[in-house]
Amino acid sequence: QVQLVESGGGLVQAGGSLRLSCAHSGHTFGAYAMGWFRQAPGKEREFVATINWNGASTHYLDSVKDRFTISRDNAKNTVYLQMNSLKPEDTAVYFCAATLTWWSDLRESGVYDYWGQGTQVTVSS
Repeated sequence: QVQLVESGGGLVQAGGSLRLSCAHSGHTFGAYAMGWFRQAPGKEREFVATINWNGASTHYLDSVKDRFTISRDNAKNTVYLQMNSLKPEDTAVYFCAATLTWWSDLRESGVYDYWGQGTQVTVSS
């Protein structure tokens, strides 16, 4: 059973930065594609960024391109989301997710097998 644990959320002013981390408990982290999703109050969960098993392929939600960067360290079993130039509309609970089905559309939440508990990100104006 894989466990994902997010950390790094918090309260930040608009224009600030945060780095989220997601630790993967399994021994085969390198086999998983990883994703970051977020859910704001009253809204559906949405894809933010995805990364394939070796980091060579990434995808981003249009509204976070050029501000957010997803990366992974397979030696540390960890995926990161560096968030810069944060805006109030980025306020949400952020979740990381893992899937072995790397050939699927990684922007779809339904393809992921494991989810973390989420970490709150609040951006004040």
